[in-house]
Amino acid sequence: MRPRFAAAVALTATAALALTGCTKKNDDTAASGDATGDKTYKVAFVPKLQGVPYFEAMNAGGKEAAAALGNVEWLYQGPTQADAAAQADIVRSYIQQKVDALIVAPNDPDSMAPLLQQAKDAGIHVATADTDAPSSVREVFVNQATAQGIGEGLTDSLLTAMGGKGKYAIVSCGQTAENLNSWIEVQKAYTKTKYPDAEIVDIVYAGEDQAKATQMATDLMNAHPDLTGLVGECTSSAPGVAQAVKDAGKIGKVFTVGLGTPQSMKPYLTDKSSTAAILWDVENLGYLTAWAGAQLAQGKPFTASNNVSSDLSAVAYTEADKMLLLGPALAITDQNVDQFNY
Repeated sequence: MRPRFAAAVALTATAALALTGCTKKNDDTAASGDATGDKTYKVAFVPKLQGVPYFEAMNAGGKEAAAALGNVEWLYQGPTQADAAAQADIVRSYIQQKVDALIVAPNDPDSMAPLLQQAKDAGIHVATADTDAPSSVREVFVNQATAQGIGEGLTDSLLTAMGGKGKYAIVSCGQTAENLNSWIEVQKAYTKTKYPDAEIVDIVYAGEDQAKATQMATDLMNAHPDLTGLVGECTSSAPGVAQAVKDAGKIGKVFTVGLGTPQSMKPYLTDKSSTAAILWDVENLGYLTAWAGAQLAQGKPFTASNNVSSDLSAVAYTEADKMLLLGPALAITDQNVDQFNY
């Protein structure tokens, strides 16, 4: 058993919070897809980047699912930098190993698509998780939350702190990351319609480099002295922008929100250099990813509602876009951050 989210902070109707309890995953192995027979299925996951808290939490969830399912060998390897070429080499290695299911969080969806085709041609089931390659042959996308919910949740949290008006900038990470770009498009449109007195003045890209995100946020504040908000669009830039505000002595004058993992954001939530981290249960995302790979490897179809585990008893699947949806986003604040151990 591990702690679960016990108290939720409301975002908006479109970004309602997920509530979970302290339970043991996968009490019902029949519902979760455990198969009879002795075959062990190799399910490989290639994250954008290995060694960062976010993807290590996904890995922990994947390991937990494999242990609960009993017939899955969970393989996990990613590049040490968010580099599409290095990620491609790892994907090729798993194709050569003839794994049963190959799941990727692509740094560059377009360059990953041909490799997923190669894997399919080799008889390997292919999927994406965390970020999609929508033009590829992937059989399912394991999505953490809708782009609409994440984009609106970030915007509402920031603009509430900013008083509904003012100028803000976005420090994103990979310029080709499909998930980040989809959230930014929502933020741009939602800000324009709901907050007409607010303006996004710039969008910059720091890769997966927290120090670079801090420097870019500092440069943005210098270039725009009237800037009152910053968004860190990924788990490295979220603490990066908060650190920049802290270093500049502008806590309470420039507000930040971001997609940060709980413990990395805790000091910034505590000193108010960050208002909130908008995220989801990352370990549950890893659990769902491993379960989805096992389903594909065993030739088991997804249904409209999937009983994956006791924590994930009604995971929605939409056939039209071949997507499994973990659920709505969470708002992590100084009030609930200690309920997460990653």
